[in-house]
Amino acid sequence: MLTNDNREKLKSVSTATLSTVLFKRGLRNAFMMGPKLMNETSCSMVGEAYTLRYIPAREDLDVLSVFEDTKHPQRKGVEECPVGHVMVIDSRGDASAASAGNILVTRLMVRGAAGIVTDGGFRDSADIAKLNFHAYQSSASAPTNLTKHHAVDLNVPIGCGGVAVYPGDIVVGDGDGVIVIPQELCNEVAFEAYEMTIFENFVEERVKNNHPIFGLYPPTDPNTKLEFDKWLKSREV
Repeated sequence: MLTNDNREKLKSVSTATLSTVLFKRGLRNAFMMGPKLMNETSCSMVGEAYTLRYIPAREDLDVLSVFEDTKHPQRKGVEECPVGHVMVIDSRGDASAASAGNILVTRLMVRGAAGIVTDGGFRDSADIAKLNFHAYQSSASAPTNLTKHHAVDLNVPIGCGGVAVYPGDIVVGDGDGVIVIPQELCNEVAFEAYEMTIFENFVEERVKNNHPIFGLYPPTDPNTKLEFDKWLKSREV
């Protein structure tokens, strides 16, 4: 389980840094291809994955009246997604019909979800982009989900943006996109990524002051560690 301290740490690290930390552990396919952030946010999206799976729609089953059923997985998922979780939707990479729209995304936001991700698209995208809520889509899509998607499962393993997502995995999103951290690795990855971020802040400052990369990044020069320690002490309050 992700600790509160490490949850806060993850809000300040990039998906780029996380991808390197995961790569060191042999995980090469953790970053979703397709979903992009729809709005500006002050920190990264962080939350446990709560999943929704779509399969292709079928005309005799996917009619407007299905939304009257309180057990419809899309509607049920919006009302049951736990606080602090990220709803991740497997739309098979098909953005020709919407995965959800502004009303459902707003409901998720009000209920306290951490965000929503689809490898398809959302309708009412301009309205969703105005929300103070993390939302990721591949492209805007006006047609209702019923034209192409049949909601079939909640909180089961899915694929989204070419990445396997298991319920409870930690989903992190920033301006680059979305990355998935296996639940069993989440705390050690969060700690290492946070420490790496502090060092990279030091490196960035040095580079902006015309310091050469060699010996600094990676820190093969012994003096780099000494300079980094001095830099850390100068920032202590």
